[in-house]
Amino acid sequence: MRFSNSFLDEIRDRVPISDVIGRRVSWDKRKTNVPRGDYWACCPFHGEKSPSFHCEDRKGRYHCFGCGVTGDHFRFMTELEGLSFPEAVQQIADMAGVAMPIADPVMEKREKERTSLLDVMELATKFFQDQLQTALGARARAYLRDRGLTGRTIETFRLGFASDSRNALKEFLAGQGVAKEQIEACGLVVHGPEIPVSYDRFRDRIMFPILSSREKVIAFGGRAMSPDAPAKYLNSNETELFHKGSVLYNFTRARRATQGANGEGTIIAVEGYMDVIALHQAGVENAVAPLGTALTENQLELLWRMTPQPVLCFDGDGAGIRAANRAADLALPHIKPGRTVRFALLPDGKDPDDLVRNEGRAPFDKVMSQAKPLSEMLWDREVAASKFDTPEARAELEARVTKLVAVVADESVRRQYQQVMRDKLYALFRPAVVASNFSGGGQKGARAQKLDLLNTARLEKGSAGSARLNQKVKSSPVESLLLRESVLALTVVNHPALMQDEYDEIASIDYDSRELQRLWSGMLGAAAAVAGPHLTREYLVERLEEQGFGGLIQALEKQIRNARLWIATEQAAMEDAREGYRQALAFHKRAKALRFQKIELEREIAEATEAGNGEVIDLLMRALQEVHFEGLRLENQEAIIDGFGVLSGRVKGAASH
Repeated sequence: MRFSNSFLDEIRDRVPISDVIGRRVSWDKRKTNVPRGDYWACCPFHGEKSPSFHCEDRKGRYHCFGCGVTGDHFRFMTELEGLSFPEAVQQIADMAGVAMPIADPVMEKREKERTSLLDVMELATKFFQDQLQTALGARARAYLRDRGLTGRTIETFRLGFASDSRNALKEFLAGQGVAKEQIEACGLVVHGPEIPVSYDRFRDRIMFPILSSREKVIAFGGRAMSPDAPAKYLNSNETELFHKGSVLYNFTRARRATQGANGEGTIIAVEGYMDVIALHQAGVENAVAPLGTALTENQLELLWRMTPQPVLCFDGDGAGIRAANRAADLALPHIKPGRTVRFALLPDGKDPDDLVRNEGRAPFDKVMSQAKPLSEMLWDREVAASKFDTPEARAELEARVTKLVAVVADESVRRQYQQVMRDKLYALFRPAVVASNFSGGGQKGARAQKLDLLNTARLEKGSAGSARLNQKVKSSPVESLLLRESVLALTVVNHPALMQDEYDEIASIDYDSRELQRLWSGMLGAAAAVAGPHLTREYLVERLEEQGFGGLIQALEKQIRNARLWIATEQAAMEDAREGYRQALAFHKRAKALRFQKIELEREIAEATEAGNGEVIDLLMRALQEVHFEGLRLENQEAIIDGFGVLSGRVKGAASH
């Protein structure tokens, strides 16, 4: 039987190709990167000892770099397992939990009609393109020229023009032998029981063809030429071909850009057609747009299908901020380890089209490099334009963020968000707590003074090595950087092979430094764009320098060399670098845990102080002192391993002792 393309697409999308192939091969643990859906194995089609067979869930394809075989789910099963195509479809459908279509003459007829409708849409697209080049399209051509679009860009996106006639398209299609029912089914005319004579839906508009994932025209967007038009932008209505909430403008072209050798490694979602087109012309080819409405869950899933961390870009005006907040609320319940969104907010009054047309690509790239994590976007919204000068106001904010974070479905991510929000609440409220709750005379004042000293004093350094591991350096334009965090970041940049085995840990490192947070986001994005063996230090540094991180990397190198921590440098042996990274990460996690514990104790002390419960305060103060001494012990342990790699003599090209 013949299967419809929509059915085959559905079961392919539901079953990762790694699940199909994984039944017949053993994945190579060193090269495979499960969170990115990137798998390597010895090729099942020819004998080999080193893994050159690659499959990628995001693309739904496999390829062997040794023997050259390539294909999708169905081809793998027909060529390797000897199944017929219908048998392969049956097995994939069973894995997807989708019932096989019953041989139904009605359904077969519907599929043929759907194919015919695509032919009609192609005819309409060519008609609009031709109309743009006629005398009737002169004003539209002038408008596009004023918007800075070149002839090549207009051709690439197949832009066209619909004249002001009520029946120009209808008559053209009828002249091509297209039936009235097909024209209506494509949504190209307005019709209905109360409309005696149907008429063209799009009139006096610049036309933007909207493509399916198979690059077939399935709908149109039309931009009105007249300022008096009721709707500036008008989309096709819902049809057999087109479901607006499940389509992204420029989806396939942007996906190719992320997968190609020059891909940006992420997807940028902007607000409109012209933004996408202007960015493409400026060299940013990985942009998509929803179709004139707020982002939907289906569109968000499409973004995540292409990249684990899409950037949602919004205008910096009030409407843009509101749209960004709606998108944040939409994404929050669905985030998972390694799957989130970031937010880039443009200068007020500017959209991407304005920015790249008037100032070039550089300002837009700068905005992208400063994209906020989802957690920061939500926090900024909750604290914006509010005062927290009373316990009631602070309690209200705490209740709001607690309720907000509770919607995260994934337990591990929800726990991390809860901790981040507690940290931010403490940082926001602590000055008020110290001022209002820990001032006064008598016994209570003495406790307050003691607590304030504990809270504000820096931990005494246990040794010279410990001092070096905890020192901060200021190097404009970077902010203060904790040396422990610098060791973590620079070790991975200089030894990207660590990501083969340590990717999950590396992707989840939470830096205090905002500069390192941004560096980390850029690094993970760059790493996602290439396969394991091609991820070299040279490639990574080049990508990071393109994103504007060259100065930061130089500052890190200088800081590390001044501290004589050779384990983080490019010259360190891989064994030293790996061990140094793991040691630094362990201390980083423990130091964060102690800080969070300290925050919780201080909050409880504040509550006990307000209640006047002296006995509880004394117990909590003793616990706080224990945390303080644990911090000192941690620093002493850190000092012991400070010389690792420096004295070992293990550098690249040298023998190990």
